[in-house]
Amino acid sequence: MIRRSLLLLCTVVLLCSVGVSQASERTLNVITQPPLGKISPYVFGANYGPWALLPVSLWDQAAEGGFTFLRFPGGAWGDQNDLKPYHIDPFIKFARRLNAEPLIHVRLPGSTPERAASVVRYVNIEQGYGVRFWSIGNEPNLYKDYTPEQFAKDWRAFALAMREVDPNIILVGPDISQYPPSLNDYHAPLREWIRVFMRQNADLVNIVSIHRYPLPTAMNAPATTIARLRDTAREWDFIVNDLRKVIREAAGRDFPIGVLEVSSHWSKTLRGEATPDSFFHAIWWADVLTRLINYQVEIVAYFMLASHGGTDFGLFDRYSARPTFYVYPLYKRFGKTLLRVENGDPLLTVAAARDEAGQLTVMVVNPFESARTVRLNVDGAPACPLKGAWRLDQRLKAEPLTLETDEPILSAPAYSATLYVLDANCR
Repeated sequence: MIRRSLLLLCTVVLLCSVGVSQASERTLNVITQPPLGKISPYVFGANYGPWALLPVSLWDQAAEGGFTFLRFPGGAWGDQNDLKPYHIDPFIKFARRLNAEPLIHVRLPGSTPERAASVVRYVNIEQGYGVRFWSIGNEPNLYKDYTPEQFAKDWRAFALAMREVDPNIILVGPDISQYPPSLNDYHAPLREWIRVFMRQNADLVNIVSIHRYPLPTAMNAPATTIARLRDTAREWDFIVNDLRKVIREAAGRDFPIGVLEVSSHWSKTLRGEATPDSFFHAIWWADVLTRLINYQVEIVAYFMLASHGGTDFGLFDRYSARPTFYVYPLYKRFGKTLLRVENGDPLLTVAAARDEAGQLTVMVVNPFESARTVRLNVDGAPACPLKGAWRLDQRLKAEPLTLETDEPILSAPAYSATLYVLDANCR
């Protein structure tokens, strides 16, 4: 009797355990209708400059990354030097080699509207390069003794002179540094730069742009940990929404958003567990980029495409690709039409899209140290079988996986980014 009771108790416990496991199974539900819209072709961008050229030996690998946008000359260099034909011509050649849309930043301090207009004239009239995207000045909030009002006035004078040469150019600005991650952040006053700029220049600017480097928080801050870097990815949830709110309040309507400089560190730091040359930095960037795609940002330009000589900034160093580069070839297979995702696992960052062939593609980023598994549904029903998968982790560099089953169960190992592709029948 006692044995039968114990057996019954064990059976009940087992059934309850199974029931709890089944009830708590995490799911991702992709909503296909209505689609959220086209993903901007310019979110896979980077900065590039004459002070940080990519060696010719790495051009083919860079082309495989699928970069779609290049901002030139990148960083403060463009406000400290006048662009010359011997800077511009090789850049245009390089951008065409990568099939990337170029943006040229004209100098603001130490320059004039007439000199800026002459750059546009050389590029688009004399040489016929047809560069559509232009910006004026770099991080004006860092200029000495400069105000938002003066910048808005100066930017307008430059913009009008440049548009007189080529009325079809797309103007991007104001490119302020360090948009705040919260209302309590010490950078919060920078929101006023956006307000003043938009009140005076909403009729001229096409895309509103910011820069962001979350770390270090102080010059002598301790080395960044994986946990600290991981936490900064979530800051973009506030930043994009708040920026759109400030723009709407100042200009009375929405504008496309560009993040024209972005990475984790503004300082030069290397060889740490979470520095820009580290493996985990690649997973962090996959997390951030996936969030920005979900928020339908228009332009995203990583800082930089290449750098060497002891700096941390580049996706490439002098001789090879750093781990973060491999986020880009992973995303090459991602679809172009964004879909809504109901994410049942808050530890994963997920985006879904349809590609041109109608296939469903799902990006799953796990920035945590424990593996995760989720079941994929489409419009509330079990998804079609998996067709393929590519992964970036400590072992694989955006390489294909051998699937053990075609069941729509998505695995996300610790510190990984995985792109899944389903049959085109999932419509």
